[in-house]
Amino acid sequence: MEIQKVRVNRSIWGSAFSFLDLLYYSIVRGIRTQNGNANLGLLIGIMQVFALLAIFALLINSLGLRTFAIRGDFVLYLLSGIFLFLTHIRAVNSLKRGGGASGMMLHAPLNSALLATLSSALSFLYMQLLTFSLIMFALYMWRGEVEIYNPAGIFLPFFMAWASGVAIGYLFRVLTPFAPKFIPLFSMLYRRAQMLTSGKMLPANYMSAGMVTWFSWNPLFHCIDQMRGAIFVNYVPRNTNMEYPIILTIVLFCIAMIIDFWLSRNKSASWGKRSIL
Repeated sequence: MEIQKVRVNRSIWGSAFSFLDLLYYSIVRGIRTQNGNANLGLLIGIMQVFALLAIFALLINSLGLRTFAIRGDFVLYLLSGIFLFLTHIRAVNSLKRGGGASGMMLHAPLNSALLATLSSALSFLYMQLLTFSLIMFALYMWRGEVEIYNPAGIFLPFFMAWASGVAIGYLFRVLTPFAPKFIPLFSMLYRRAQMLTSGKMLPANYMSAGMVTWFSWNPLFHCIDQMRGAIFVNYVPRNTNMEYPIILTIVLFCIAMIIDFWLSRNKSASWGKRSIL
């Protein structure tokens, strides 16, 4: 009888490198399985951005909201809202669908909860960064120049739009076993609410104080407004900040991770059948 040897890492560095190695292959596998064809998935992502760009440009012009747009490049004004909106919503979806039952999760020793979360989130981030880079390159080739007031300042709002979506999607995923009917419905309502409360079409500085209170709970609202402050030289965000999305993301991710680790030891296959929610 053949005895199978299992490699055991006896040091922290050995365990860390083994985890990173498996994370790399999980990310590659996630990119291939999510899109089937990586090039096709990239093309679809670019076409979705351009389709939303055309729809929102037509909507803003038809509703007379063009006067509320920030003075400057109207295309960059639309792209800043659309791209962060898509990044956040897709991050929520990518984590909400994640799980620890795939073949990659059978490798031991392995923290499947952490690996599944990181691989899903990072594979999606890679595709979004590539899509964003190609769109900006195409815009530069079309116009000959793209004027951004603070190029380095756009990365933190973009990263937090992604990270907050990851944390919220992760929380939806771990709460689903407790309420398998209610949580998917609530997740859908949350994504629909982003169409109105993300501030894509109306900058926060142009809102009344009462309207800002209806939008300020949304981390994406802060991210979009702060990114526009980095893009446009004549726009200084007064009603938003980056501290709120950062703190909210850390808190939600820690809560979701605690619940996920608890579920890995206590989850029952009959929960979904017993739950009335």
